[in-house]
Amino acid sequence: MKKLLIIEDDHSIAELQRDYLEAEGFQVDIEDDGHKGLAQATQGSYDLYILDLMLPTVNGFEICRQIRKTQDVPIIFVSAKKEDVDKIRGFRLGADDYLVKPFSPSELVARVKGHLARYEHLIGKQAPMKNRVIIGNMEVDIDDRKVFIHHQEVSLTSKEFDLLVFLIQNPNHVFSKDELFERIWGIDAIGDVSTVTVHIRRLREKIETDSSNPQHIETIWGAGYRFKI
Repeated sequence: MKKLLIIEDDHSIAELQRDYLEAEGFQVDIEDDGHKGLAQATQGSYDLYILDLMLPTVNGFEICRQIRKTQDVPIIFVSAKKEDVDKIRGFRLGADDYLVKPFSPSELVARVKGHLARYEHLIGKQAPMKNRVIIGNMEVDIDDRKVFIHHQEVSLTSKEFDLLVFLIQNPNHVFSKDELFERIWGIDAIGDVSTVTVHIRRLREKIETDSSNPQHIETIWGAGYRFKI
């Protein structure tokens, strides 16, 4: 039986979450104070954490930071704070998901199941580990040269795949078109840097939810491109 810890100071919300999760066969503990919740997290053995942000004594961000020092199990934030800056900070600290209140308890259950299944897969309980990267809804299997979006395989050309992997392996770094052309196609390749623009556009069409408003491959005007994590 999977063991979960909810750290939430709103008792009605915490109990509702627990009821839905226990109905699906999970064992669930609740703490309503940040300091106590952090102590419970470091002393207990949990398969997943559900953290509120605004907590007495210690906030959810700090709890996440401390958990990540020793554990890599899934962490889901739930909060009434819906600003992008809070979500970005949560993900940077190591959170796997961020739900904005109010939300459906059924959605929480679905996300808990999804993250637990993915975690088990990654640590090799269901299959041997491979050289793969998971970013949001995208999974890149580097060894087998495959890309999946929402678990559906996406067909990439060889250069599209090489370009995507290079950007993923160098996150948040801005590369000019010239640099990308040299790294992927080679300095002596036939062609010019315009092919980089074409391949970036095609990649966005295949991996981005909205290619006109990309969340992963960003254009840095006057400088080049970067893969944002």
